[in-house]
Amino acid sequence: MGHEPPSIGRDGPAILALDDDEGLVRRGDVVAGSVLVSERFCREDLGQLGRRPLLREPSAHGWKSSIVRPMDDARPPASPDPSVPPDFSRIGRLTREEATALLAEGDARLAAGELAEAGVRYSRVVGFDDASITAAALLGLGEARFRAGEDDAAVANWKAVLQVGETPSSYAAWRNIAAAAVRQGDLHGAISAYRQAERRAPQADKAEIANRLGWLTKETGDMNAARRYFARGRGQSSLLSVTTVLIATTVIVSLSAILSPEGLFLYDSFQLDKSAVAAGEYWRLLTVTLVHGSPEPGFFIPSLAHLFFNMYALYLVGPIVERWYGPVRFLLFYVLCAAGGSIASFVFGSEAASVGASGAIFGLFGLLLASNRIHRPVDRQSRMLVQQLGFLILINILFGFAIPNIDNAAHIGGLLTGLWIGALWPPTNIETTSSLWQRDRAEATRLASVALVVPILVVGVVALAVVLGIAVGSPRFLA
Repeated sequence: MGHEPPSIGRDGPAILALDDDEGLVRRGDVVAGSVLVSERFCREDLGQLGRRPLLREPSAHGWKSSIVRPMDDARPPASPDPSVPPDFSRIGRLTREEATALLAEGDARLAAGELAEAGVRYSRVVGFDDASITAAALLGLGEARFRAGEDDAAVANWKAVLQVGETPSSYAAWRNIAAAAVRQGDLHGAISAYRQAERRAPQADKAEIANRLGWLTKETGDMNAARRYFARGRGQSSLLSVTTVLIATTVIVSLSAILSPEGLFLYDSFQLDKSAVAAGEYWRLLTVTLVHGSPEPGFFIPSLAHLFFNMYALYLVGPIVERWYGPVRFLLFYVLCAAGGSIASFVFGSEAASVGASGAIFGLFGLLLASNRIHRPVDRQSRMLVQQLGFLILINILFGFAIPNIDNAAHIGGLLTGLWIGALWPPTNIETTSSLWQRDRAEATRLASVALVVPILVVGVVALAVVLGIAVGSPRFLA
């Protein structure tokens, strides 16, 4: 921009928010000169800004200025009457109340499409001694200029936000700079800015920024980085997901048991031997998920088929649970569903030993079915698959009653455990339809208190069921 103020129109395209920063300048280095602020803006009357939607965060302003007022400045009133609009046309240093009032008025004018008036108010605040207030004014001024079609001037204002130091406006400034770089075709500059924004982003925005970085890195040919960012956008902390680890571990142990000459030892150690459980070997309630099929001659193909279908089912539903709830909760749910299925087999199943992860997988089926029905997560692609689970569960349970040597008790026990978890525990890593409507602060506080109770209730009930199941089922095997 030159020394002459650019004229700002009254309408323009809507802004797209973006990200990040390094090498920042101290707040004293900011100069409210004609390069960033036009003289015309500074002389017109000014208004107010409080919590601006562009920032999406509360003001971080303190209450005392550290700047020594020049001797020839007009002394502002010590305690202005809030019912009387301040005189913003006067010469001299602004009070904090006047500066925040100007920002609020600038925000209101910007929302109304009065771009020139908004720019005047933001410009009057630039140079205020509080870095957070100056940064907010620069951010708003850039928004006004962007909407007026002055892209270069807008980017200059957003970069100036970063020069005053780290403030609540830094995140929005980096996002806006990144978006501008995308529009200009500077993909590498956009990637750099989005990475800075990602470091400062609130949790709710991280997935969106990760997906944008995924597309940008894909466009630049960096497929490895793109896969990492897309995985992060799906809520996976890394490409090596918990689902992958569970499948790999189960396949290694099961194939070792099926193919190795020492396979019988693995079956004897890990299968759900109900007499051994009654004697105190409670780990079998979980290790049963690691072995499939049978070491007996002639069962090689059925054993491989048993392993394949269970792992394929886990491959389908595991990533959905992990995306909705995160890797740690997913692992917890898998363990709880395995325990629920095993204890049902122990109490209600036959006396024969059991193998396989079917109980845990049926639990994941039930969890997704209940969570999808009750909490309605905003994940259209996954929900299309989840909606088909009801029919799949019904068919498998009917087969379990019709075909011998299928432990249907474990299937039903795992299913009921998963339904219990999914009904009480809403997805935590993605939005749900109910959470989108619950914007009321009192409601949010109530939900936060409930969120502390749900894990205790879910785990406590499953643990109690396991303890009671052992107490009820043990006499049958100890007699």
